[in-house]
Amino acid sequence: MSVQDSAFRGFANPVDPSPAELRAWAYEPDSVPLHTMPKDWDLLVSGDRLITTLFDLAMDQSCPARRFALHCLYIYAADGIRTKFQAHPKRRLRKLVEQAERNGDEQMVIWAHNTRMLQARPELFDYRDWCEGGLVRQARRLG
Repeated sequence: MSVQDSAFRGFANPVDPSPAELRAWAYEPDSVPLHTMPKDWDLLVSGDRLITTLFDLAMDQSCPARRFALHCLYIYAADGIRTKFQAHPKRRLRKLVEQAERNGDEQMVIWAHNTRMLQARPELFDYRDWCEGGLVRQARRLG
């Protein structure tokens, strides 16, 4: 039985979910609605510990919480780039971008493009776009 087949029973600690809990929730997001999560939960989970899980969820077109995962990828990328990679390893972000470019659908390719653009031109950072979901709600390539 896979994680997706079992019923999600909630987070042991929503402020610090495990990768398995986040994955299980992502396939049953109505079990714990986002509005009931701690304030800025998206910022809390967008760190190194969960980024691989979030990336996998964002790559899965059938994941009900895919948009949330993609939103977290934008937060992660912006956080790494804006801190000159003191917040997150440059190598990890580069590998995610390359994987999205190779294997991702249009949304993931746009995320990879936008991440590369922000790295080349940090002045493209806009908090609403990168941290409040603007680039997820209105997908567009930054230029």
